Amino acid sequence: MTETTSIPGGSPGVQGRRLRYVGARIAQMVPTLFLLLLAAFTLLHLAPGDAAQVLAGESGGGDTTYLANLRSRFGLDQPIYVQFMLYARNVLSGDLGFSFRNNMNVVDLIGARLLPTLLLTGSAMAVAVAFGMTAGALAAAHAGKWQDRLISGIALLIYATPGFLLGIGLMILFGVTLPWLPIGGFVASQGIDSGFEYALSVAKHLVLPVVTLGALYAAIYTRFTRGAMLEIYVQDHVRTARAKGLAASRIILRHVMRNASLPLITVIGLQAGSLLSGAILVETVFAWPGLGRLAFEAVQQRDYNLLAGLVLTTGTLVVLINLCVDLLYAVLDPRVTLR
Repeated sequence: MTETTSIPGGSPGVQGRRLRYVGARIAQMVPTLFLLLLAAFTLLHLAPGDAAQVLAGESGGGDTTYLANLRSRFGLDQPIYVQFMLYARNVLSGDLGFSFRNNMNVVDLIGARLLPTLLLTGSAMAVAVAFGMTAGALAAAHAGKWQDRLISGIALLIYATPGFLLGIGLMILFGVTLPWLPIGGFVASQGIDSGFEYALSVAKHLVLPVVTLGALYAAIYTRFTRGAMLEIYVQDHVRTARAKGLAASRIILRHVMRNASLPLITVIGLQAGSLLSGAILVETVFAWPGLGRLAFEAVQQRDYNLLAGLVLTTGTLVVLINLCVDLLYAVLDPRVTLR
C-alpha cells in the first residue's frame, strides 16, 4: 500500500493560481496609482501661480531674476514631461512638497493626521458592518413580521437623514442635554495622567463621530444583507440543510450568512472612497484632527501642495483597501482564484 502525503494549503497548482491571482491584483494597482500621480501633478499645474511665485510672495516679493532662479531651482523651467518625471521621483522618494501656509513638509502634516482618520474610519466601518449584518440577518429571519418592518423602517429613516444633521442632533442630545460625551476634539486637554486615561479619553471623543459616520453605512448594509439573505434562503442547498434537520443557527451562520457576506464585501470595497470623503464632513463637525479636516483647511487656505498630497494619500488608501477586499473575497470564496 502506498502512502499519500497531503500538501499543506493545497496542491502546487492551486498555490500557483493563488499567487497569480495576488500578482494580477497588485499589477492592476499600478495604472491606478499612475493616474493618481498624474491627477496630483495636474492639480498643481492648474492652480494659479507656481511654487516660485508662492515662495516669492511669502518672502515679500522679488524681481524677475529672483523668480527665474527659483524656477530653475525647482525645475519649473523644464518641459512639462520633465517636470512630471521630477515630481514622480520626489513622490517615490517620500517628498510630497512643502506647505508654505503651514510652514511644514506635506509628509509631516499628513503623517500627523493619518492615524486619527484611520481610527475614525476603521471604527465606523467595523460598527457599520457589525450592526448592519446583525440587523439585516434579524430582518431576514423575521421577514414580513413586525421585527422586519421595525428594522427596515429605522434603516430607511437613518439613510434619509443627512449626516451633518445626525451629527448635530447627537451633539445636542449626548453633549448638551445629556452631557455624557464630549462634542469635539481628539482628547481632553487636561486631566490625563496615564496611558489608560489617554486611551479612555480618545474613546469617549470617538463615540459620536463614529456613530455619525457609521450610521449611514449601517443602514445600507442592513438593507443589503436582508435582501441577500432572503435570496439565499430559497436556494436548494439551504432547503437540503433544513431537510437534514440542521439547527437554524447553523444554517444561518454556515450556509446563509457566509454566502450573503460575499457581495457585501464587494460593496464595502466600493464604498471605501465615499467613507473617506464622508469623514471630511464628520471631522469638520466634531473638530476631529484627521485628513478630512486637513483637506477642508487646505481648500480654505488654497494650499495646493497639501491638496495634491492629500489626493495621493487618500487615493492610495482606497486602492489598498480594495486590494485587501479582493484578497479577503478570495479567502471566503476560493473559486475566485480558479477563474
